[in-house]
Amino acid sequence: MDTIITLDNVSFSYTNIPVVRDINLAISEGEFLGVIGPNAGGKSTLLKLILGLIQPDKGNIKVFGKSPGKGRSRIGYVPQYPAFARDFPINVLDAVLMGRLGESRWYGGYTQEDKDIAMNSLKAVEIDNICNQTIDSLSGGQLQRVLIARALASRPDILILDEPTANIDVRAEEDIFALLKQYNDHMTIIVVSHDIGFISGYVDRVACLNQTLLCHTTSEISGKTIEELYGAPVKMIQHAH
Repeated sequence: MDTIITLDNVSFSYTNIPVVRDINLAISEGEFLGVIGPNAGGKSTLLKLILGLIQPDKGNIKVFGKSPGKGRSRIGYVPQYPAFARDFPINVLDAVLMGRLGESRWYGGYTQEDKDIAMNSLKAVEIDNICNQTIDSLSGGQLQRVLIARALASRPDILILDEPTANIDVRAEEDIFALLKQYNDHMTIIVVSHDIGFISGYVDRVACLNQTLLCHTTSEISGKTIEELYGAPVKMIQHAH
């Protein structure tokens, strides 16, 4: 598989406070990469560096062989928190159509092709039946599906998700990750999560980030690995239902 994202000795600080240090990472086409780590460990910062929203203090980043700013047009992004108020007067279809901004004309409104792509994205995440509902009427799981559909509407080659299942129930989490696994057949996926036990059933590799980064295959993740990452003792619990 071709390498499509590379970080070479990347470091970044906020006002002289180190957030990530000496990061080396290569992500291959078609990979499903999970990123885990403690709060303030640099996970969201890593995504912003890949997206070109912030610039590294040191090191180089390439996305499809270009700078992140030039390569991010091929990336769909689902942020950790929606950037709009839940009571904003917009319906589901219009929210997903935002993913077509920059892909279509800058004037004259959305084209029929844009609307077809948005509806197909809603069908893909199985919420086309609520396309006319306002976003303030949605459950947490439904809103996450809207945000994923919005990212898919840009027809990305890479899908990046920052804790897409935060604050939703386990059933919705399972549905979303099963959906992501299907999309991994034809796109690269990077997902930040706190739930290593859950995502290990879906991802190919796990990037453990706490300022510095180490990658493991899912078979290499152990209680000791997690203890070293989070700096606290861990007990493994087996659930049988």
